[in-house]
Amino acid sequence: MSCRISELVLNCTDPELLARFWSGVLGYVELDREDGSIEIGPPAGFGGLQPTIILSPSSNPRTGRLPLHIDVNPVDRDQAAELERLLALGARPADVGQSGDENWHVLQDPEGNEFCLLRRRLDP
Repeated sequence: MSCRISELVLNCTDPELLARFWSGVLGYVELDREDGSIEIGPPAGFGGLQPTIILSPSSNPRTGRLPLHIDVNPVDRDQAAELERLLALGARPADVGQSGDENWHVLQDPEGNEFCLLRRRLDP
């Protein structure tokens, strides 16, 4: 037997803001609200076993980089066009010591959580 990742929980100060941001990035929709948390995930019929994201309110300040970050791939445009779209949604470039020769972009969501925009993966 094995497990699959069903949910990612992200503690944040503004679940509304991050729910809008990550829904825009991933094409997700709001699935549930409970005790101030907002769960977002693929719309019905989207297919696949993608994890949902729970944005959970927290007043504990984050210090330093998270030990885990999300990587995303564009699905319907090239990397440059997707970078423009993500920046328009509220992402901002992050410097984590890159050399400048990487084939990915390190970004931050509106609360400073780092994620990477990789190149588009072609379907096999």
